[in-house]
Amino acid sequence: MLALWLEKNQISLRDLPQPKKPNEALIKIRKAGICSTDLELVKGYYPYTGILGHEFVGEVVDAPDKTWVGARVAGEINAVCSACEACLNGRRTHCENRTVLGIVNRDGVFAEYTTLPLDNLHRVPDSVSDEAAVFTEPLAAALEIQQQIQIKPTDRVLLVGAGRLGQLIAQILALTGCDLHVVARHVHQQNLLTARGIRLIAEGEIQPRKWDIVVEATGSSDGFNLARKAIHPRGTLVLKSTYKGEMNVNFSSIVVDEITVIGSRCGPFEPALRLLENGEVDPTVLIAAQYNLSDIVKGFERASQTGMLKVLVETE
Repeated sequence: MLALWLEKNQISLRDLPQPKKPNEALIKIRKAGICSTDLELVKGYYPYTGILGHEFVGEVVDAPDKTWVGARVAGEINAVCSACEACLNGRRTHCENRTVLGIVNRDGVFAEYTTLPLDNLHRVPDSVSDEAAVFTEPLAAALEIQQQIQIKPTDRVLLVGAGRLGQLIAQILALTGCDLHVVARHVHQQNLLTARGIRLIAEGEIQPRKWDIVVEATGSSDGFNLARKAIHPRGTLVLKSTYKGEMNVNFSSIVVDEITVIGSRCGPFEPALRLLENGEVDPTVLIAAQYNLSDIVKGFERASQTGMLKVLVETE
């Protein structure tokens, strides 16, 4: 099969054997999405060698349970052992022995085929297009915020960052009815938000120490510093992106102000699919370009451009 291989910070197309793993489903990839994690892995964010990619919609072509064959699916990225302390206590995404699709010790989805355990798979409703279903994983990650904290209509919520993930977070936070404002740097990001009635705010207009909840989705030290200044004492700061290298953080001020800091990553797939099925969110507005798998290297070049939204890869 054709696949995108990462090794020593270089990506290249390779002809590789079709994957086969005992007790896992074989999935034909229909569409996959390039995300910031993929781009950072190429830069050396984490020492990974293998097939990249973890956002996908595909079709099961073989499985231990034949009732799955022919199903259109999205898949959770953490394959777990179900036996370690974390798994047994309900923290499966923190399994001590986990492999992570296209990120840690498991080949990903920028290929014609991939494999995953059946426990990782979720059937995509017929009414949800491939273009929407490919966003299931990042949409679930956006939803994880509401799994971790309660957001009330009376809350003043600031979202810093309106890129690929930030746009999805904004759509989901808007559904809560909270007093939401978003910092968006690029005009096309701003236009997408205003089209949905989501209010923008310029950095200079942000009142310091006035916001109940601040979600940081830039992955930059500047974004973190802006978010930290905005949160009021006893407020909640949600970190929705990873940071390259080390950052200087004044933890004394966080202690004095009694700030709750929450790291947030993987989220629930079934609620994400229901939102797509009910048309409550529309991630397809984020699609900037689509490339065939044979042109995926060009797709990565496009996705790495400043302010670029979602670039999809299709195998058919």
